[in-house]
Amino acid sequence: MRSFVLLPPRNRRFFYRFACLGLLMLTLTPLTRAGGPERKVLLRDITDIEGVRDNQLVGYGLVVGLRGTGDRQQTFFTVQTLANAMKRMGVQIAPGQVVVKNVAAVFITASLPAFSRPGMKVDITVSSAGDAKSLEGGVLLMTSLKGPDGQVYAEAQGPLALGGYSEGASGQEHSVNHPTVGRIPDGAIVEREAAVDLAAFHKVSFILRNPDFTAARDMTEAINKEFNTQIATTVDSRTVQIDVAASHTPVPLLISRVQGLSIKFNAPAKVIINERTGTIVMGGLVTLSPVSIMHGSLSIEVESVNTVSQPEPFSKTGTTTPVTNTTLAVKDTPAQSIKLDNGGDVDDLIRGLHAIGATSHDIVSILQAVKAAGGLQADLEVI
Repeated sequence: MRSFVLLPPRNRRFFYRFACLGLLMLTLTPLTRAGGPERKVLLRDITDIEGVRDNQLVGYGLVVGLRGTGDRQQTFFTVQTLANAMKRMGVQIAPGQVVVKNVAAVFITASLPAFSRPGMKVDITVSSAGDAKSLEGGVLLMTSLKGPDGQVYAEAQGPLALGGYSEGASGQEHSVNHPTVGRIPDGAIVEREAAVDLAAFHKVSFILRNPDFTAARDMTEAINKEFNTQIATTVDSRTVQIDVAASHTPVPLLISRVQGLSIKFNAPAKVIINERTGTIVMGGLVTLSPVSIMHGSLSIEVESVNTVSQPEPFSKTGTTTPVTNTTLAVKDTPAQSIKLDNGGDVDDLIRGLHAIGATSHDIVSILQAVKAAGGLQADLEVI
């Protein structure tokens, strides 16, 4: 037998108000969680400054101290380089009589950061230019690194650090990673500065790494709001230009304030496909129109077996002839299908493709077909 408690009219009204308020909170809470906080990104993470960049350096030199894994004698440029290096040290040798098993000719590459000053150190990468088997245990001799203008900007030297090795002999060899490429941390010392004179900037242009008119507009509004004046102008989908004089701020402080601002992050709807490895990367904003997909596979196997036809035992006639028996097998699996309704997203597509047993290479072809049919609302980029 159920029992009920009858509240007084005053308490009853309070109870109804409390219950309605609780029901409203339960209704609004899922909506708040579903929306989530607005995702923002700092401008320093999505922009570059025009005129402020790294510079590529390259050099050619010798790695010595190898354990018989250097260039062979027929690699003539290695022998000639070694002879020239010895000549500069006062030793005259005949290039045709030099055995260079412990020496390898290499190219050295490096990236000179912006605002580099003499005395700073940078990392370098050393790559074999000849037919050396391995640079393990080698030491790079002093090498000048030049920029595109032909000027020497750094000097490199030091022992190599490799991420691989090669062992074995007489055709039995085992190699891990790339033993002919190594790195030298802080292996080059900057000799010539590549600094940019920020004081000469009358305009500072911020370049978006991913062009987007919406992001450029939001960036312009955020800058003007920060300085409380119209100092930023949207030039195009990639460039936002700032008037230094109107900001009344030194350029280094101006750049620091701008890079510390944040705007709403709008990820582009893009699908990246690597056909060589079957790798597919899809952004979360990729949407799909209603589409039906049918997928089947046809496989044909041709197998050839070589046999020998011989005459009967003790027969006086007949010859032994080779015979090739060819077997053809055709396997055609029934086509499987998936259907995506309006508003489908990437997760729905991936689950459907996995359900029909599609491989990575199958998915590449399917995505290209869906894009051609107008069902994929995103840029499809094949690399």
